[in-house]
Amino acid sequence: MEKEKPEEVNSSLKDRSLETMKKKFKISKPKGKLGVLIPGIGGAVSTTFIAGIELYKKGNGKLFGSLSQMGTIRIGKRTEKKSPLIKDLVDLAKVENLEFFGWDVYSDDCYKATKKAGVLDGSLIEEVKSELEMIKPGRAVFNKKFAENLNGKNIKKEKNYFKLANELINEIKTFKKEKNIDRLVMIWCGSTEIFLKKSSVHETIKSFEDGLKKNSKFISPSMIYAYAAIKCGAAYANGAPNLSVDIPALEKLSKNNKVPIAGKDFKTGQTLMKTILAPGIKSRLLGLNGWFSTNILGNRDGEVLDNPKNFKTKEESKLSVLEHIFQPEINKELYGDYYHKVRINYYPPRGDQKEAWDNIDIFGWLGYEMQIKVNFLCRDSILAAPIVLDLIIFMDLAQRAGMYGIQEWMSFYFKSPMVGSKLYPEHDVFIQSMKLKNTLRFLAGEKNIDHLGLDYYYE
Repeated sequence: MEKEKPEEVNSSLKDRSLETMKKKFKISKPKGKLGVLIPGIGGAVSTTFIAGIELYKKGNGKLFGSLSQMGTIRIGKRTEKKSPLIKDLVDLAKVENLEFFGWDVYSDDCYKATKKAGVLDGSLIEEVKSELEMIKPGRAVFNKKFAENLNGKNIKKEKNYFKLANELINEIKTFKKEKNIDRLVMIWCGSTEIFLKKSSVHETIKSFEDGLKKNSKFISPSMIYAYAAIKCGAAYANGAPNLSVDIPALEKLSKNNKVPIAGKDFKTGQTLMKTILAPGIKSRLLGLNGWFSTNILGNRDGEVLDNPKNFKTKEESKLSVLEHIFQPEINKELYGDYYHKVRINYYPPRGDQKEAWDNIDIFGWLGYEMQIKVNFLCRDSILAAPIVLDLIIFMDLAQRAGMYGIQEWMSFYFKSPMVGSKLYPEHDVFIQSMKLKNTLRFLAGEKNIDHLGLDYYYE
């Protein structure tokens, strides 16, 4: 019998491993209603998203920007010309089956909150007035220390963190029972909290629960929500740069309860552009002297970030992007000494219409200097809404497939993606996209695509 060559052995082992994984992930059907739990349900992102979904249910809205609803995916060889919609390839939850419940520090129902956000035209909001009026926020778990610029009064009276977590758990269970919900996803759309580093209270489930009982200063409201979600078996995605679920205790709890988790910080405006431009610069081996970024925005997010303590959390999320893309430790001549500055300025007249400026100083052949300037006039909530939808749909898919713990294949949607303890986060949006689509191909039982393409020429 002819001996296998080493590369053939490796390939064989890889194939056997993939087959084992496929047997492990059996996807259950998306039967019944999918409950969507939203801390920060009265904010601009949440209300824009919910109004869009209700408009879509009435046949009056297009879900542009949503990969799960409008994206296609190539399967097989290019010559086969097979590119179905993702939602036709993989059995996803139907948008029509989404039910909403959430919490907010402000008591306005979603109709009033949507109007105040000032993102959508009034005529659009009026079309779904009755649906939005029915969605009223529960009292929020809130600690002003973590978001000093918020002044809402719709806050739970209980002071003990552990009891607050149990209040949330009971509310989630009630919502599930009363609305006849089959499955749950929680997505944090609340504000950016002050900067926290991981501490000993975050290390184990026991230390965390002890910290809850003792009102540890290292436990933020978003952590309490994440804990409650996981205890209820709800997948959890973190749309802010908060530490939230990105701690060993909650990662362990998510594995124990077989719950998928992902985060952090929705990748919407300026950072999206960075993850598009920076890989292009790197691919051409153009050097970088500096990257200056500044923003103006006037929504609730901007108001919170006007506090330096909260901006620090956002800054950490934004600054890490270039470092991981350019890898200065292995590309010293090109990226070993660049200057990177990020600023966010609260400017109320702009509301949700953010403007972002980037000045990029690069160099090329023989060290000759060049510049790239970007002026991105974007709408924060319009960019975030499809991210919220995709995360809900894909996190539900992950849970139905038995995938739990960190979902790195969701990195495509985040500024600061969660990864395993020994890994660095992948920020290149094109690699992130490939990873996401290959995961979907894998779950659908299709072959992954490596784009090598040599078989077309050397068959």
